[in-house]
Amino acid sequence: MENLIETVSLKKSYQPWKKHPVYAVDDVSISIRKGEVLGLVGESGCGKSTLGKALLNLEPITEGKVLYRGKDISRYSFREMRKIRNQMQMVFQNSIDSFNPYLTVRQVVMEPLNNYSKASRQEKETKVRSMLEEVGLGAEYLDRYGSELSGGQRQRVGIARALIMDPEFVICDEAVSALDYAVRNKILRLLYRMKKEKGLTYLFISHDLSAVRQICDRVVVMYMGQVMEILPDLQEETIRHPYTKALLAASLGTDPRDRQKKRVLFKDEASGQTIPQGCPFQNRCLYAREQCKTERPILTMLDEGTHWGACHYIKEL
Repeated sequence: MENLIETVSLKKSYQPWKKHPVYAVDDVSISIRKGEVLGLVGESGCGKSTLGKALLNLEPITEGKVLYRGKDISRYSFREMRKIRNQMQMVFQNSIDSFNPYLTVRQVVMEPLNNYSKASRQEKETKVRSMLEEVGLGAEYLDRYGSELSGGQRQRVGIARALIMDPEFVICDEAVSALDYAVRNKILRLLYRMKKEKGLTYLFISHDLSAVRQICDRVVVMYMGQVMEILPDLQEETIRHPYTKALLAASLGTDPRDRQKKRVLFKDEASGQTIPQGCPFQNRCLYAREQCKTERPILTMLDEGTHWGACHYIKEL
């Protein structure tokens, strides 16, 4: 399959003037194939949202490249990005904070059209109404404000705003977080239906592993800015990396009747600082050895290009 967007040794650091700057994204090389849903998971603060914003040039990078259809867009100016911005959109995390409280639903969804479309006012109005219907909201919502909507309704407006320009690549940043189970499933079904109907490509950022299982074709696992594992699914028998196993063990199932106390697969020694050398998971890993403290593991292929892992002893686990 053709790669739509990819990163090459991407790095994003903060406090670069310090001896050991904090890397939110540290040497990440991934590719997203046209038409697929790539999941991106990891604990809060691991760099998922920063990576997503860097893909759209919403966050300036420190080193590396972002390739969109083979062209490096990581150093594009604002004017250059305007030419492709309508093809790359984002459903932002936290629907209430990404919704301007002074704008109505009509104004929020129409804003991209006002910025990028030369259509008439009537044509824009027609498209906004049509888009809202596609995400399950009727014309009665057009003049409502964000505070008058539920979390699920605001999320649908966010999806409508992202899709109104018919993009080909959409980043969904925690698109189903803070939603109850029934609404979450409706949003997931909506996203999947829109993908099928419009031929979309998604980067689906989430800490909800059950949602990732439900919608994603492949999964990238991050920890402290680095990629730990890339795998075709999140089934227990597929996972090889100690961190991914720990992440799965710490998650709750969707059915309360199936929830049991699981084994803890990591040490309770979370480290917030950047580790200057070795594996970033070394302080919490139950299998860490001396080599893990001195040598950073390289992301290596495990199964015919579908499974990759960054662990010195991954084939022994």
